[in-house]
Amino acid sequence: MSFNIALSGVSAAQKDLDTTANNIANVNTVGFKESRAEFGDVYASSLLASGKTKVGDGVTTQEVAQQFTQGSLQFTNNSLDLAITGNGFFGTVPELDSRDYSFTRAGQFKLNSENFVVNSNGDHLLGFPVNADGSSSSVALSTTEPVRIPDSSGSPTPTSEVSLKMNLPAGANAKDIDLFNPDDPLTYNAATSVTVYDTLGDSHVMTYYYIKDADAAAAVPQRNEWVGITYIDDEPLNTEGDTIGSIPTTGDNVVGETSLGAGNGIAGFRMTFSSGGDFESIQNADGTSVATGDIVSEGLGSTILANGSDPSQTITTNFNLDVANATANEPTQFASAFEVTSLEQDGLAVGRLTGIEIGADGLVRATYSNGTSEPIIRVALIRFANDQGLNQQSNTQWQESILSGEALAGEATTGTFGDINSSALEQANVNLTTELIDMIIAQRNFQANSRALEINNQLNQTVLNIR
Repeated sequence: MSFNIALSGVSAAQKDLDTTANNIANVNTVGFKESRAEFGDVYASSLLASGKTKVGDGVTTQEVAQQFTQGSLQFTNNSLDLAITGNGFFGTVPELDSRDYSFTRAGQFKLNSENFVVNSNGDHLLGFPVNADGSSSSVALSTTEPVRIPDSSGSPTPTSEVSLKMNLPAGANAKDIDLFNPDDPLTYNAATSVTVYDTLGDSHVMTYYYIKDADAAAAVPQRNEWVGITYIDDEPLNTEGDTIGSIPTTGDNVVGETSLGAGNGIAGFRMTFSSGGDFESIQNADGTSVATGDIVSEGLGSTILANGSDPSQTITTNFNLDVANATANEPTQFASAFEVTSLEQDGLAVGRLTGIEIGADGLVRATYSNGTSEPIIRVALIRFANDQGLNQQSNTQWQESILSGEALAGEATTGTFGDINSSALEQANVNLTTELIDMIIAQRNFQANSRALEINNQLNQTVLNIR
């Protein structure tokens, strides 16, 4: 019997050594969780045996239990390196349409040839689909899908409005608007430009020319009137109320029939200021007052948009007028130089993918060269009632078991789920000093049980030698 007891001790010591050696071997394995050999004593009993004198039958290995304590973080320069601080696992599948889930804490992810996020084993990282505002449409494990980083460009946004604030110079010399020529700076008082975009994302230069009307100044000196004329790519842009598009593109004098309230044939808009420089009114080309102060263009047309984009696109110029309190807003006409204090437009060009950001909540957001940012997907986290009940696989992956309980999916930073750290990796939770001490202890146990086997052998030999 003593042979078997000592042999079980040797076997247990060997198991302890093996577990410790495995921990030491994986000290640099990302996402690795150390194991601990757990033992129990063996007692066999019967109805006729005396429990008071029972010695025991040795030792047995009850479990090699993994310890899911937090590992330290190692920061990297790769945004697809992910680490979990707190509870949870990343979910992966071997194929796009597979439901053979595996779970891991190792976040060494990269892109494959189809721009899917995979680990070193080729397994696909899982995430929750998101809405346009970044909220998850569902947080069930069954609705997760492989995370894919788009390689397409951001869609363009056509310009629909230009926001403009400015001061026109009160001391400017009035000019004959019939002599306006966009190529001759002497025929207008001020000009400013902004880049606008069509429905295809192509850029165009939109220029505003301002002329202090000499005819209006001669009629009422204290009443200052300015004419605004808009061009896009050297082509005149008619505003609402225009009946013709007769402004020349180069060189010629203006001819036409649309009035602007003075019979001068200019296709544009008119602004009126008081003697104190405050805005009073704005009119379309046909002389109708615009209460809101927003000048709306006609369709840009195929002449300007010769690239096949939507010719019905219109652009509204918003002068930021407060109709109820005209003296508190721009545009103004004070005795200072022409100054544009704000000039913005709401269009966007076609953008190319420039970066990927992953937040602590797992939201994957793509940024584009046109300044836009779009949510793509949210990295899913999975937790279990009993982590130690998971079935161990290779490559620092686990699978669900009866002992672990059902896999529960959720978003990072919510409930008991931890945070996701981008550009970081969770190192193995192995304490090398502790493992070396455990190895010495296991070695001593092995030697002691081996010595017990040797003594038992000597005793048996002595008995055999008795004559």
